[in-house]
Amino acid sequence: MAKSVEIGYIGMGIMGSAMAGRLVEAGFRVTIWNRSAGKCEALVAKGAKVADTPKAVIDRCDITFACTSDPASARAVVFGESGVLAGMRGGKKFVDMSTVDEETAKEIGVAVTAKGAQFLEAPVSGSKGPALQGQLVILAAGDKPLCDEAKPYFDVMGKRTFFLGEVGNGARMKLVVNMMMGINIAALSEGLAVGTQSGLQGTDILEVLKEGALNCPMISLKGPAMLEQRYDTAFPLKHQQKDVNLALSLGNQLGQPMPVAAAANETLKAAKAAGYGDDDMCKVYEVVKVRKVE
Repeated sequence: MAKSVEIGYIGMGIMGSAMAGRLVEAGFRVTIWNRSAGKCEALVAKGAKVADTPKAVIDRCDITFACTSDPASARAVVFGESGVLAGMRGGKKFVDMSTVDEETAKEIGVAVTAKGAQFLEAPVSGSKGPALQGQLVILAAGDKPLCDEAKPYFDVMGKRTFFLGEVGNGARMKLVVNMMMGINIAALSEGLAVGTQSGLQGTDILEVLKEGALNCPMISLKGPAMLEQRYDTAFPLKHQQKDVNLALSLGNQLGQPMPVAAAANETLKAAKAAGYGDDDMCKVYEVVKVRKVE
């Protein structure tokens, strides 16, 4: 990997700051930008540079990554005043790692490539812990040569990269994954709630699940946190609900019935309405479980 390459990273949220931090710690020359400049300070202390605008990042860097929170913010970063598109030209490379719908991914891809630049979508599967540990799964689609060129950087940020073909496939894959995660966290919440209400020990429920076909890392990680009411944010509940909702929109476009995802979405919406949007997604448990009335 050429450490002389100038790398840009736009978006210093939970995921973006972790991925950019991996690149900085690996010794790459990284320039960052975030709408709230204060979120850049930790990486500046580690050696990153800060640009004033997304355009300034593009101007300075050979390849720029971005990770924003939703379709609206992804579009704003690209199409806004002094945004990514303002700096795009031949030879520039842009990799959007945001979780968005396929229409947004395609819209950004068309705009970037119209400027003569290269575009790749690369949303990721994983939350804060895997991002900090470089254990994300990267779901790339679009420009295959750019995917190959970005692979060394992806290898710093993740444990495996999939190339899924044309732009839009990365977004669709990410929505499938996060839809199923939303369903599973709602199911785990209901299982723990009804089990503990019936007199079972929550820890016993998790131990039984661990030994059977339902064993998975999410249950092992989130189950104890739910029982112990530890809701430090690894993946914000509001983003989980946003992704399930985007998956439902995809289902509507295709005419695909998705009643289980729809039910999970309503549970997540209730948790968001209760004020838990910025907490970890597993805080959905707090609106599922019911206190017994003596």
